[in-house]
Amino acid sequence: MSTTPQNGAAPAHHRGDRLRRLLLRPDGRKVHVASSPEDAQRVHRKLSSVQPPEEFDLVIRGTPEHLEAIREAHSHHSQKQEDQRTQHGEVFVDINNVRDELDALSKELRALTDSNVDLDANFSKYGYSAHLRTRETHNDSGDSSPRKGDETPKSVQDWDNELHHARPVRLWQRPVVRQYFHKGLLWRASEQEEVASFELFVDLLYVGIIAINGDTASEHPTAESLRNFCITFILSWRVWTDLTLVTSWFETDDIVQRLSVIFDMACLFGLTTNIVEAFEHTYSQLIAFYLAARLGLCVYFLHLAWLVPMVRAVMFCYAFWVIVPSALWIGSIYVHTYRQPIIWVAIVLDLYGPTTVIFCVRGVDHVSKRLAARFKVIFEFYPALNIEHQTERTNAFVTLVFGYSVVALLYQNTAALGLNAIFGKAVLGLVMAFAFNWMYFEIDGQNLFVHAIRRSVWSSMLWTTIHLPFIMAYVLGAAALSKLVLAHDCANAEESSLTELYAHRSAGELSHGIRWFYCAGIGLALAGMGIISLSHVHKEIDGQRVKKSHRLTLRFAVAIVIITLGATEKLNSLQLIGTVTSLVCLCLTCDLYGSSSTTQSFIGTGKCSYSANCKLKSKDLEEALKKGETIKLDDVTKGEKHEVAKLDI
Repeated sequence: MSTTPQNGAAPAHHRGDRLRRLLLRPDGRKVHVASSPEDAQRVHRKLSSVQPPEEFDLVIRGTPEHLEAIREAHSHHSQKQEDQRTQHGEVFVDINNVRDELDALSKELRALTDSNVDLDANFSKYGYSAHLRTRETHNDSGDSSPRKGDETPKSVQDWDNELHHARPVRLWQRPVVRQYFHKGLLWRASEQEEVASFELFVDLLYVGIIAINGDTASEHPTAESLRNFCITFILSWRVWTDLTLVTSWFETDDIVQRLSVIFDMACLFGLTTNIVEAFEHTYSQLIAFYLAARLGLCVYFLHLAWLVPMVRAVMFCYAFWVIVPSALWIGSIYVHTYRQPIIWVAIVLDLYGPTTVIFCVRGVDHVSKRLAARFKVIFEFYPALNIEHQTERTNAFVTLVFGYSVVALLYQNTAALGLNAIFGKAVLGLVMAFAFNWMYFEIDGQNLFVHAIRRSVWSSMLWTTIHLPFIMAYVLGAAALSKLVLAHDCANAEESSLTELYAHRSAGELSHGIRWFYCAGIGLALAGMGIISLSHVHKEIDGQRVKKSHRLTLRFAVAIVIITLGATEKLNSLQLIGTVTSLVCLCLTCDLYGSSSTTQSFIGTGKCSYSANCKLKSKDLEEALKKGETIKLDDVTKGEKHEVAKLDI
């Protein structure tokens, strides 16, 4: 049997494959290697059909026979190598050096290829980018390259490292930039960044923060409570984004990092305990806890500027945009007359101050070429967001928000038969929350051709920025919905059917503010979700029934209708919730139907198509099936004509 593969490929015993399929004994006898006993039986049958069994050996990988064959072949080739060295002298040495150089170049090419393969899953989920490059992750010794002459495959080496080199716990270690921009290219590690367990633990605290912010605003639905809700929620959001940003930028994974997270959580806890009375008696405590978290971040940025010189300029800029608004926050504690303008200027600087660095680097070309060249040197390296980490963290926060809207609907019933209007309103609210979750994660978040973060810097900024008003609007609408569910302003919604705690919250008449909170909140959240969808580029579906642009047009139109419903006072709570839920479900139905294809049945009861290659006319096959005759394979193979027989049922 020939051992030379087709297409001019080298034989298996001459290649450094991970699984060798063929070995040669010193006498020239071939030893075939099977991966399992089942594979050995299959290979034996195949080989026996072309050559006598005594002309080859068959062993199973990992068995003593396999090990003996390898040792015998190794000893034979080692002796052969020494004989050639003695016979050819310097020529052999030159050939050996050339081979070593080729092996080194092959390993480098393989490393580059492996990096691209590692990013295949990333490209498939978030879209392709020609400006993305991967870098090797160095180990503690600083040597990330295999030893010279080491033929062990990369996957085997990684497994050995996992088995024999456990990662030790460290009190402190130097931070490492996970990914960064350099001269128009994004450099990142090939492996994906996972969400840390402490980040999920921080999210548990935000369950209470979201609830307190929403419930406090809905207790007295006025313009003043709306303003206070926006301020306190933005402060909480800013601390969350700070923690997410630093974790995405730098890898430390030490005890000091965990202690800093505990410090941030303590600051968040103190901030949350002062939300309700923030603009009456506890404003100074609220700002003090917020500034403790922010100034702690400023110290960390300065610390990073000292430890990581490659991103020093960026860290100085971010520290600057912490210090400036912090001065305004301190001033707002002592200034009462113009407190609100100072607060909102500080909020704008907190949220959008760091983005000025991006505008300067990208827009300074239109101002001065000399200044642009100077900026490119200063900001040669710029830390970048990790797309997997950022999307997972944002999705987790949105899930918390949707979860709050569900928990806020819960109440306790005292009636013997609790199937009343209150229960119906709660179920309608549950349906609306499920529809939002469906659209956000499964309609807008799937089938992405290019994610907004990868699409461009402007779409990335839009995606990041719009999430805050989207989340705030939905929390406000969900908080108002919890009040509408308990209201007894409609038939079959008796206050006596609720326990004392919930009966106290039940209103006999809906206020104008609670209507606006609910309708404007849900409408703006629906519009915000549409803008998030616009920031992505979705894959095209063959024969798509309704285009994305048309579906989003309907979504924006429905959002406007829902917002205007807040102006009417003719609808009771049941009618209002039912109308809004129906409109949201209309958008969901349009998205589901529009995302289907005209080339396939929407219901799934279309024709089943079967095709096979056989020596039989399609006409004869159909006639036999119509008559109920049985066609034997032996009879089919005796035919002379050959075609593809295809039958639709």
